[in-house]
Amino acid sequence: MRTKEFLSQLDHDRIVRAIKDAEAKTSAEIRVYLQRGKLVGDPVAAAVKRFHRLGMQKTRERNAVLIFVAARSQKFAVIGDEAIHQRCGEVYWQYVVDLMREHFRSERFSDAIVDAVRDIGRVLAEHFPKRAESTNELPDEVVED
Repeated sequence: MRTKEFLSQLDHDRIVRAIKDAEAKTSAEIRVYLQRGKLVGDPVAAAVKRFHRLGMQKTRERNAVLIFVAARSQKFAVIGDEAIHQRCGEVYWQYVVDLMREHFRSERFSDAIVDAVRDIGRVLAEHFPKRAESTNELPDEVVED
């Protein structure tokens, strides 16, 4: 599928609602980044680079999660900052990637991202429940570049 077609099928409003709903139960942050044009060899390396460019490592509890999708390369990755990674580890990130892959194969692109956000939100709420002093440290919108 062409990049333009993929991007046109995404329901940004639905994804943002899922992020807001997930973050309502946790002190953690979830971001979705869609890379349009550049080809990506290693999606995890690209995700780490984008994570830092978005300043996600600066959250107070180091518990931000990035869903990175390279549309043109048809690759994606899910990574978390050090505090959440210590609790969930690589096995969990791979589980989320596998969950997304099934939706992508069926061309249910918004479902892939929304279901990933919901599952990540559930896990984040277990490890980093919302507290009175919790604030939304990062924007919720889908970032496209």
